[in-house]
Amino acid sequence: MAHDHDHDHDDGPAEPKGPGLAERTYFVPLIKGLANTLHHMFRVDANTQHYPEQRRAPAPGYRGEHRLKRDELGREKCVACFLCSTACPAHCIEIVAEEAPWSDREKRPRLFNIDMMRCIYCGMCEEACPCDAIELTPVFNIPSRTRGEKIYDKERLLSN
Repeated sequence: MAHDHDHDHDDGPAEPKGPGLAERTYFVPLIKGLANTLHHMFRVDANTQHYPEQRRAPAPGYRGEHRLKRDELGREKCVACFLCSTACPAHCIEIVAEEAPWSDREKRPRLFNIDMMRCIYCGMCEEACPCDAIELTPVFNIPSRTRGEKIYDKERLLSN
C-alpha cells in the first residue's frame, strides 16, 4: 500500500479566494462602460426623431381612439345592450337607452359617453360587443385643453 508522503496532514476544504485586482478596482466595469458610451456617441444611425414633423406609425394591433360604427343604412349599430359598459374594467362607459324608431331592434343608445381619461384602452368593450358596434382605431395622440373634451359623446364617437 503506497502512501503519499508529501501530504501528511489533511487540509480540509479549500478556502474561497477573495476578489482579484480587477474586481477590487472596478477596472473591467469601467472599461465596459466607457466602450458602451463611445459606441453610442459615434454610432452612424440617427437616434433623434423630429416630432411632430416625423411621426411613427402605430404598431399593428395598436388600440387607440374609440369609434362607434354605423350599419349599411347609416344608423348606429349599437343596440344599447350594456355589454361593453359591463365588461369595461375602468367603468368609463356610460349608456342610457331609449326605444329605437326602427322595427329591426328594440333599443338604441340615447346617451353613449366614454371618459377617455379613465379608459385604459384594453379592448374589452370591443370584445364584448355582440353586434360589432364599437372598435378601437389606430388613431392616437389627440390633444385637449380640458377634461370635458376627453369625454366623448355619441356624436363624436360616430364621427371618429
